[in-house]
Amino acid sequence: MRLLARSLVLGLVVSSVGLVGCSAYQQLRLDRRHGDERVRDRVALRLPAGAIDYAAEVRPILEARCVVCHACYDAPCQLKLGSSEGIDRGASKERVYDARRLFQADLTRLFEDAQTTAAWRSKKFHPVLNERAQTRSVNRDAGLLHRLLELKRDNPVTPGTLLPDDVDLRLRHDEQCPTIAQLRRHARKHPDWGMPYGLPGLSPREHEIVTRWLAEGALHVPPPPLAQPLVAEVAAWEAFLNQDSFKARLASRYIYEHLFLAHLYFGDGEVTTAPVYFDLVRSRTPPGQPIDRIATRRPYDDPGVARPYYRLQPVREAIVAKLHLPYRLDAARMQRWQALFHDADYTVAALPGYAPEVASNPFVAFRAIPVPSRYRFMLDESEFTMMGFIKGAVCRGPIALNVIDDQFWVFFVDPDAKTQLHDAEFLYRHAESLRLPAEASSNAPPLVTWIRQSRNEKAYAAARGRALREDLAGSGKVTLDLLWAGDGHNPNAALTVFRHFDSASVVKGMVGEGPKTVWVLGYPLLERIHYLLVAGFDVYGNVGHQMATRAYMDFLRMEAEFTFLTLLPAAARAAERQFWYRDTRERAYRDIVDELSAVKVDSAIPFTSDEPKPELYRMLSKHLAAVRDDSRGLGDPRIPGEVVTSLRALATVRGVTAGWLPQTAFLYLPDAPAGAEVFTILRNDGHTNIASPFGEHERRAPDEDTLTVVRGLIGTYPNAFYVVERARLDEFVAQVAALRSAADYAALQVGFGVRRTDADFWPTSDRLVELYRRDRPVEAGLLDLGRYENR
Repeated sequence: MRLLARSLVLGLVVSSVGLVGCSAYQQLRLDRRHGDERVRDRVALRLPAGAIDYAAEVRPILEARCVVCHACYDAPCQLKLGSSEGIDRGASKERVYDARRLFQADLTRLFEDAQTTAAWRSKKFHPVLNERAQTRSVNRDAGLLHRLLELKRDNPVTPGTLLPDDVDLRLRHDEQCPTIAQLRRHARKHPDWGMPYGLPGLSPREHEIVTRWLAEGALHVPPPPLAQPLVAEVAAWEAFLNQDSFKARLASRYIYEHLFLAHLYFGDGEVTTAPVYFDLVRSRTPPGQPIDRIATRRPYDDPGVARPYYRLQPVREAIVAKLHLPYRLDAARMQRWQALFHDADYTVAALPGYAPEVASNPFVAFRAIPVPSRYRFMLDESEFTMMGFIKGAVCRGPIALNVIDDQFWVFFVDPDAKTQLHDAEFLYRHAESLRLPAEASSNAPPLVTWIRQSRNEKAYAAARGRALREDLAGSGKVTLDLLWAGDGHNPNAALTVFRHFDSASVVKGMVGEGPKTVWVLGYPLLERIHYLLVAGFDVYGNVGHQMATRAYMDFLRMEAEFTFLTLLPAAARAAERQFWYRDTRERAYRDIVDELSAVKVDSAIPFTSDEPKPELYRMLSKHLAAVRDDSRGLGDPRIPGEVVTSLRALATVRGVTAGWLPQTAFLYLPDAPAGAEVFTILRNDGHTNIASPFGEHERRAPDEDTLTVVRGLIGTYPNAFYVVERARLDEFVAQVAALRSAADYAALQVGFGVRRTDADFWPTSDRLVELYRRDRPVEAGLLDLGRYENR
């Protein structure tokens, strides 16, 4: 028996070794054939004669064909192909997005958390380029990137057909992430998983250029130095941001914590081509010395030095629309910041520290800076401010984003309004109630954090209500003067937000039909949104941090919506509120609703109809007429009248019929009179309420689905392309209006759609990006095709 037991144990051990040792055996074979592995320096001062130039020839191909799926935090296998550094870094089997992890993950931000390829290897990133003997044949055979391109060439998609079931396009599909040693087995198991994944392969010319470059060793030369005018601009701005007084240092800290995600660019007047972009970073070294970047989990974390310096560093990655937050620096901007932060009448006796309870709470850390200065800084570019939580770390996030409705407008409390909510001392007195989830770190315990947040929010809601009643004690009424009108010139006074299930967009203007809900934001609400979802949010955080952030955003959204309700007649508010929060079961949620509802203020707005909300929308449109951005509308005189008529008819499709369309589709008219035009069709899903991050499908109200049709591109994750000639536009609209089944949608695809496998897929994608850059050169970036549908 003892001998039998030993035999069984030995058999189990041998079997286990056999199961896990396959890749080790393949690795050994690879070592013997191709030499030892070591990190390679691929930077060459000059390229050999006749060599492929990465910057001029290879990078444009990789951007158009590979970066469109390998760019954001959810890049498959963390393989980011938008820079030579990202290619050298390679891939990882670890996921950034993991809603189940109990502890925060290690940071793996490109250009921040490691500076060399060797350092990335220590973080368990494996190479996609050959790191063995450097010969053409070995660079091909031992290079993962080359082999995956070859796998696609050997197993191309069948043009015009649906992809096989093995090609999984779900958001959380099994990525595999094989190393070069595991690739042979991987390719046998998944022959259709070559790159580009689930899309047509490179053209013969593109394939030749990229594979030649890989065979030559994937060399690249250093980027050229900045042009002298840019050097001068950088020097001027770094001097401005690094003045020595406490007042200036506190102001620069505030500016940095709001612009750390920005792509800064220089330019006076109209910008007609894509500019050079810069990141604002903290450095251990002052201006004039090489940047020594300080990498912390959050922008307000302790920098570990007595004085951090604020520096401008050229952006090295490809400009991807999902991550692109452009922000202009010019002479007017410097004068504005000088007036807001340097010339304003206040003193700073000592700089705040970086303890979490201070640094995570802007009402404590920046108590010395007058609220009007802070608020106007955010309002000046409110689209950018809101874009931070729309475009920031949420590269995927149906649970994170179902805290907002699919379409709503955003307005702002006038900064000149006499209200305690814009008083720094009032906010400081209630700082305890205004604490944010990030104070509990990225390892927040879910239940404890939730209880604290709901208690604090209820306390602040009560204080807020008392303050509003006191502020309105004289007139006791709210008028449209409560809302900021952009100082008569700023189009940031009105914004529209669209949710596209697992991503979102924000644009200027009152876009689309009157929405279900509207947000009205004052300073404390706008600031908390930023420190909750931008400065304080950690995509690498544990489940407690992520759920606490989502729950807190529920409170903030309700505050914004209840401020809007104060504009309506008192008699109309209850019905509106009940419609918004139908079937809400969460007790803490209802408690906050009751506290916010307790604010009894009257509206002095003169309503004349029995439909006050649509009437209010008309009044708001008139109130903001001087600054309202209508460029997304269909009223552009260059659009022929019959096209406008057809598109407006398309926008009337609603209910279950609208639900057959994807969330975000681009409608391309190649033969428009003023040149090719592109429009976006957005599906806005109806919900009974958005009170919970879970069970969204149970709260769907498909009869309330609507469509919005806009000029230009909105949405960075398109789900479908439709190519429609003008003569067939009415036919297209009629087919959409008649959608009743999957077969109907398949017929629409055959007639007008561009499937992932179509021969015209890449030309269409390229043309749409070209039009995007033509129409909006500053805001345009590469589209992410990771959500493109397969039907």
